[in-house]
Formats: sequence, C-alpha cells, structure tokens
Amino acid sequence: MNEEVFSKVKESLQRKQDALSKYATRDNEAIRFKEMKEDYRPPYWHDIDRIIYNLSYARYSDKTQVFSFKDNDHVSKRMTHVQLVSKVARTLGRMLNLNEDLIEAAALGHDIGHTPLGHLGEKILDEISQRELGEYFKHNVQGVRTYMYINKKGEGSNLTLQVLDAVLCHNGEIVSGEYHPVKKTKEEFLEQYESAYTDPEISRKLIPMTLEGCVVRISDIIAYIGRDIEDAIMLGALTRDQIPENIKRVLGDNNRDIIATINSDIINNSYGKPYIKMSDEVYQAIKDLKDFNYQYIYSKANTKEEEEYYRRGFNMLYNKYLNDIEENNISSDIYTKFLNWKNDIYRNNTSNKRIVIDFIAGMTDEYFMSKYQEIDIK
Repeated sequence: MNEEVFSKVKESLQRKQDALSKYATRDNEAIRFKEMKEDYRPPYWHDIDRIIYNLSYARYSDKTQVFSFKDNDHVSKRMTHVQLVSKVARTLGRMLNLNEDLIEAAALGHDIGHTPLGHLGEKILDEISQRELGEYFKHNVQGVRTYMYINKKGEGSNLTLQVLDAVLCHNGEIVSGEYHPVKKTKEEFLEQYESAYTDPEISRKLIPMTLEGCVVRISDIIAYIGRDIEDAIMLGALTRDQIPENIKRVLGDNNRDIIATINSDIINNSYGKPYIKMSDEVYQAIKDLKDFNYQYIYSKANTKEEEEYYRRGFNMLYNKYLNDIEENNISSDIYTKFLNWKNDIYRNNTSNKRIVIDFIAGMTDEYFMSKYQEIDIK
C-alpha cells in the first residue's frame, strides 16, 4: 500500500474511532504482552485474523455444542455457536456504537478452550486435572492458555489484553442483570488467570475490563439459549408446548423472537450508558429459561451410560499419552500431531501431565473417538 493511500485509510479509520461512544474501547488503547509493529489493520482487527487463520479455529467445526454424534447435519456445532455469538454481539455493538473489531475478535475466540464433547468433556477433563495436577480445568482459562502459550508452536498468538480478558471473562453460564466493566492492568489480568487454576469460583466472579467484553459475555447466552431449544425440538427431545407460559410471554417461544426481544431490551436499557443492562422482567425470564434448558435439555444430553463411556475414554487416552511421553514413544500421536510442532519454550516449560491435557483439550469429537476406539480394541 503506497504512502498516500495508507494515509487516507488511516484518516478514514480514525473518523470511525472518533464517532464511537465515549464508553467504547479505542484502538489506541490496545495492549499487547509482546511489543509488535502493527500494519494497516487496527489492532483488534488484526486479532480477528490471528484467531480465524489459526488451525485451532478450524477445529470448532467438529466440537460439540450440546448434542454429540446426532444424525442431523443441522444440529449446532461449536463453530455455529461462535458465529452466532459474533453476530449477536456485533449487532449490539453497532447499536451501542462500540468497537466492533474488539467484539468480533473476542466473540470468535471465546470458546477456543472447549474440549471435545462440550461441557461433558470439560467436566471429565476437570476431574483428571484435579486428580493429576491439583488444578481446575475451565474452558475459558484454557482459551487464554491456548492463545498465550499453545498456538503458533508454543509462541502464542500475542492477542491484545482486551481480547484475552474477554475470553477469560466470557462465561455465559452465569447471567447478570447488569454488566459493569472493570479496568485492569496486565498484571491484574494475569493474577486472575493464574488464580482460576486453584479457585473454582474465580470464573463465576470475573468481570470484563471493557464494555465490548461485557457485550460478548451476554451475547454468549443470547446465542445459545434459544438455539439450544431449536436443536432439542429438532431432535425430538423437547416440544415447543413444554416451554413455560411465563417465558413465552416475555421472550417468545422460538430462537428468532428470543434473540430479538433480548437484544431490543439491552439496547433500550444500555444506550449511552457505561454498562450493559437488561430490564428486570427480561433478566428474570432469561434466568427461568436457562433453568428450564438445564432441566429439559442439558441434563439429558447424555445418558449415564454415555457419560461413563466417554469418561473411560478420556482417562484411557490420558494414561496412554502420558505413558508415551514418559517412554519417549516418538511414534505416538502426541508427538506426531502435537509435540513435534511445539518449540523448546513450550516443551521445556510444560509438565508432561499438562502437555497431555493440552493435547486432549484441543481434540475434535471425531478425533477423540477415533483415538479412543483405536486403543479400546487392543
């Protein structure tokens, strides 16, 4: 790009920055842990590219959202979910005049730490991590670890602090009526990240440092709470008539109406404000719908037999790969598919147990099952 064109591009981008809400996060506020020279792309826009062009992003396409191994191509995968979160969040961001690049980067990257088999896989890997390392495994924390210490051969993606913080604080399982951002330094962020390994409640308490991060957090639940109902109905696990009348009256009984209602409510209550807020009525309806989904969808997504079958698989793979490292079995998948592609910094500063957990956490559903079945028949 020649200097004259580059100058005009910068002027155009600056005009957009100047027009943002006074509560929005500006591009010139972006902080990276490693200094780097930015190109014509603004920093959060650059982060989007670093997220979607990394191979970890491609694995979203075969990771469970709620239902695993169902014979229906229309059931949501993790890839569908992150795209829906991005769309909902960018809609809110545009209406509230916030930084859409920051929102998109955080939304597309927020679930990168998810394991195969969704929340069940996370639950089982958490059991293994507690037993083997004395540390908790949470997908939001693993997401930060992925971007800081695993991607790019262990060098990390060098995403901005603001995006990493939104990933760490995105937990859509915990809904609030208001979201007030809390400013943080790099040191405070790292302290929260490290504490999450030893305090299981940290993830419930984390608050994003930017208004954009707050938007992504509420968009997480907006994106899944109605879509999961549609998936359950499609699979015959639920009927629309089962949705309680008090929820239908406030939010509607389909994904389109649920998203439209919540978005409109948030915009009405948050425009021109330094926080994200819902009305009491909509907030209560979301809580009730989330409780309904847990009772009728999430608690029934896997049978007890399936859960034990998958638990056996996670433990078998963990034990096999740990043994392969300890025996220096360089023909093992943990070498050929993972460790051989990592630099000395990662290999020399990561315990064998943590390496195995990193490897399993990054697996897709199909890869996990193929490796499980491969060793199960031996």
